[in-house]
Amino acid sequence: MTPAIRAARAAGVAVRVHEYAHDPGNRNFGLEAAEALGLDPQRVFKTLLVALNGDPRRLAVAVVPVSGQLDLKAMAVACGAKKVELADPAVAERATGYVVGGISPLGQKRRLPTVVDASADRYETVFVSGGRRGLDIELGPAELCRLCAATLAPVGRD
Repeated sequence: MTPAIRAARAAGVAVRVHEYAHDPGNRNFGLEAAEALGLDPQRVFKTLLVALNGDPRRLAVAVVPVSGQLDLKAMAVACGAKKVELADPAVAERATGYVVGGISPLGQKRRLPTVVDASADRYETVFVSGGRRGLDIELGPAELCRLCAATLAPVGRD
């Protein structure tokens, strides 16, 4: 059981666990999950870490559909920062306790400010990494936001 699944269950949130065979040669982790699970990629969300105002010690989490990209300007506005940039992968791994491609917004080593793209609200349930490559968890967007103490904002773009 991963820290993400433990965190959800400890909070009393029922999550559905979905495993699939991860291809080690595939670096497009989110689209791989959508394809393997037969899902609309707009319903599968990736977890990205950003550095606020260029400071790698000040991090925030963005959760956006795998079908698009993070809008850095919108994320900066949502975080009250002048600018944000994607965090270095090694920094993201150290901060979350997960490896790239398996970073979950749940069960991270320390709670970081989190913004979930507003498009999540279109769905009854969404999918996020369960804490390792080849593992996604399904839960309602309200539960996702509650577990991460996240805000909803339009931070994704096609």
